[in-house]
This record gives sequence, C-alpha cells and structure tokens, in this order.
Amino acid sequence: MNILGINAYHGDASAALVSDGRLVAAVEEERFKRIKHIAGFPYDAVRYCVAAAGLRAEDIDHIAISRNPSAHIHRKILYTFSRMPSIGMLGDRLSNAMRIGDTREQVAEALGTDARNIKARLHNVEHHRAHLGSAYFVSDFDEAAVLSVDGFGDFVSCMWGLGHDNKIDVGGWVEFPHSLGLAYTAVTQFLGFPKYGDEYKVMGLASYGEPAYLAEFRELVKVNGNGLGYNLNLPYFVHHRDGVAMTWDDGPPVMANAYSGKMTEMLGPPREPGAEIERRHQDIAASLQAMLEIAMFNLLGKLHEAYGVDKLCLAGGVALNCVVNGKILSQTPFEEVYIQPASHDGGTSLGAAYWVWNQILDKPRTFTMDHVYWGPGFDDGDIAAALAGKEPEIRRNGCRARKFDDLDGTCRWTAGQVARGKVVGWFQGRSEFGPRALGNRSIVVDPRKPEMKEVLNNRIKRREPFRPFAPSVLEEAQHEYFEGACPTPFMLMSLDVADAKRADIPAVTHVDGTARPQSVSKDANRPYWQLIREFQKITGVPVVLNTSFNENEPIVCTPAEAIDCFLRTRMDVLVMGSQALHRGD
Repeated sequence: MNILGINAYHGDASAALVSDGRLVAAVEEERFKRIKHIAGFPYDAVRYCVAAAGLRAEDIDHIAISRNPSAHIHRKILYTFSRMPSIGMLGDRLSNAMRIGDTREQVAEALGTDARNIKARLHNVEHHRAHLGSAYFVSDFDEAAVLSVDGFGDFVSCMWGLGHDNKIDVGGWVEFPHSLGLAYTAVTQFLGFPKYGDEYKVMGLASYGEPAYLAEFRELVKVNGNGLGYNLNLPYFVHHRDGVAMTWDDGPPVMANAYSGKMTEMLGPPREPGAEIERRHQDIAASLQAMLEIAMFNLLGKLHEAYGVDKLCLAGGVALNCVVNGKILSQTPFEEVYIQPASHDGGTSLGAAYWVWNQILDKPRTFTMDHVYWGPGFDDGDIAAALAGKEPEIRRNGCRARKFDDLDGTCRWTAGQVARGKVVGWFQGRSEFGPRALGNRSIVVDPRKPEMKEVLNNRIKRREPFRPFAPSVLEEAQHEYFEGACPTPFMLMSLDVADAKRADIPAVTHVDGTARPQSVSKDANRPYWQLIREFQKITGVPVVLNTSFNENEPIVCTPAEAIDCFLRTRMDVLVMGSQALHRGD
C-alpha cells in the first residue's frame, strides 16, 4: 500500500511517500528549486519520493493532499459575502482552491506519464488535521493530547484533539479571523521583517528586550480564560476586513502587511526593513513573545484539563517557536512532548499521508519518526563525480583534496580541523526533512570560541547579529550542559545552558543564557555522533556549533551545491562522505 502525501500551492511545498505504514522519503520542493519556502506544486519532490521508493506511477494507491477546499465551506461562504471582499481577492482564493481539487495531471507530469496511469484514490485532508496527523501518528505515544497552531489553513488557525491508538478524535478549533500565528506574523512585519518565515528572527530578537508593551499585547490577543481558544482584537489587523494579498505561485510566498494603522498608533512607527534596530523594537519583540507564551500555555493548560493525559504532540508553524517549546514541561502539566521536526506546513504532506493510512484506512501504527534524514542521499561515487566536474574551479581556488579510508579517519581529521578554529562544511548521507540542518547538511565550528559567531556571519551567513547559533551535543552528555534537558534530536527547544558550562560554549549561548540544542545519538546519526565524540577527545567538550549548510538560500542538497557554496564563501574545509577539500595546509 503506497501513499503519496503532498503539500501544494501553499508555503513550503513538499511530498512524502509512505509504504505499508513506513515512511520511505520526504522532502521540501525548495531543496530542488533553490527558492526558500517555494509554493506551487512540488514536482521535483514528488518525483524524488516515488523514485526513492522504487515505484512507478501506477504503483501509487492513494494520493493525500493536505488541503480541503470544502472544509468549513458554509462558514467560509458566510464570512466572505458578509465582508464583501474585492472581486480580485475572491477570484485569487477560488483559483487557489480549485488547484487543490484533482492533482492527477500534476502528479502525472512530475512522473513523466499520462494522467490515465494515475489510478490512485485522491484524498483531501483538511490542513490542520494533516498537522495533527504529522505529530501524533509518527510519535511513539499510544495516547496523547494533540495541538496544531499556525497562521491559517482551510479557514482554521488552531485545532486540538485526543490521539489514541491509531485514531485522532478532533475536539475543536479556532476559525478565521482569529489566529496566534497571524498575530505573530503581523508584528514580525511591523518590526521590519517582511519575508515569509521571518518569525524566527523576532523570536531571537526578543531575548534582547523587556516585555514593556505586554499590557498592549494583552489587548491585541485575548485568551479564553474559561475554555480553549483565543480572540484577536481585530481593529489592529486588516486580514478580516480587506483580506491580505498572498502569492502562492512557483516562487517564494509573498504576503502583504497584515497590521492596520491602529497598531502603529499603539506601538509607534513601524521599522523599515534594514533600518537600525532600536531598544523599542527589542521590547516589542519581547512583548510579542511573552504574549505568545501566555496564550500558548493557557491553551495547553486547558487542553490538559480537557483530556487528562500527560503526553502532548504539537504541530503547526507556531510549534517551531523553540522558546515556547522549551518551557512546556515547566509551565504546563504535561510530562512528555513530541514535536515533529517538519512541524511547519512542509510537514503536512507527511501528516496527510498518515491521516489516510491510520485514520481513513484504519491501519495500525508501526512507525516512529526518530530522525529527519528522509531526503536525497549521495554515495562516494556521486561525490567523486561532482568533484571531478568542478575540478577547474577547485584548482583556481587553490584547494587541496584528501580521501580517507574509513569513518574513523574522516571524523578524527575533521574534528581536528574544527578544534583548530576552521569552518567546516559537513555533507553526509540523506538530507534532512524540515527547516533544520541536523548533522547531514551542516556547517560545523568550535563552540568554545566566541568569535566564531562573527566569523560565520562575516564569511558565510551574512545574517543579523542578534540571531543565535545552535549547538549539537552528544545525547549522553546533554544533562551536563543544559538545565532540564530531555532528548531534543530535532533542535526544537530552547533550554538554559548550565551555569558552569556557559564559559565553555560561549559561541552557542544566547544573550539570555539559553541555547537551542540538538541531542545527537549514535543510533540516529553515527557519523555526526562520531565527529562530536572525536572533538570531545581533543577538547574535552562534547558540543559543536551547528548551522545550516547554505548562504542565504535553501540548505544545500547535492554534492555540486555543497561544492559551489564552499567555493563562493570563505569556508575552510568541506567534508563529503570520505572525501574532503581544504584551503591551506
């Protein structure tokens, strides 16, 4: 039984392939098209997933799309015509919805065949049900409360329920126009970060400020003290009144400003993109983050009251807020939490596939997602061919090549380079699914050297200086370095760095004393674990700084892209499989 899950015509287009209940492949379209958060139809992602499973078009039994235009249709119609939107805006929404209906033509085009060869049964899975499925069905919990929170999808911004065995009973939802995700996005735009997905920048900026505007933000978002849910103070926004222009074509999603002039009256003039960041901006970011935490912990507290279970599965774009995630176990009654690594919209392709497998087909759960390495992989032959194809550029850059006999030699030499202060590109195995580079497409440096943050920003990343870098730590050593540590293999929780260790890893300790660790297990990623272990043997520190292998682009996917990124930046070392390039000695 082969199920192809698809997130299309929405941000972070993606595909996933589930065969007999086991995940075979999952990847976002941006890794192929090289455009961050690309929308449109994931032709390349579909092609890769089907090929990775060794299937033909006619072998696909079910296609699950993580959108359902008919969901909440009566509320949509009532709201739409009560607000009298522009004909153009209404036409855009209807056009986008119609694309989701029957995707046989697009799947056939991706697979180079005729649509008549696509015999699969089609399923439209509501957006937030796909989010819920992406978290619970791949967790190892037999029963858990499940919550999805994001901007909007299928007229809903939040949905909750109870997962038990192979089913999720949906308990309720918050409908348009009220949305925690939209509120966070609107203030992110106000602070001068207009690009799709920029919310994580504001999360990092918040640590530099104080919640001086918390009273104002409590007026902006009203939590429901008597039950699940929340409400926006709508005059501060425009999406409910005028709509917000959005572009979901074959490019990066583009979203017009969602805040109104009333927000400017409350907070002062908005920051222009690229302008100096003032103390006021830091305090606004801190107040926004504090408001989100109040609303989320209220939601989670009421969710625990409603279901009385101690395990939680969390999904949706808001589930990428690592600061909130890191406080869940201390600020709510939940005792265990699972957050699916691609909890953003890209993960709904995974969730839609499992919603069909478990919820619709009533199949048992047999799979736990305990790692992220579901994208394209390349062997030493592929790497050698890519190096040969780039030989003239490599020679012009004065790079030297090196080959290792085994993994021990590769990791020992590479760890030595990191300990010497070199910037190392680390390319191994299959690429990661989701927004984090977790040891297969990573740039690795020494966390003991505080100057490495500036080195990375000056040489490669060229990003805002207030944004922190994250650590990867050996799983067996995480409790020594981080307070309240629990397994964090997906780098989705901010934790306090232990006081005694902050001086040891200054390059990954944020201004507020926290870090966003990835706990690395030997079973999940042997090469990366061994690299960190070799670094520990040299330095005594079982931690490295890990940032994504890219330069203002999606994370590199292929060996050729890794070589190109290495050559055009001032990276010192590139290690791919058992082969390396390095500048200097």
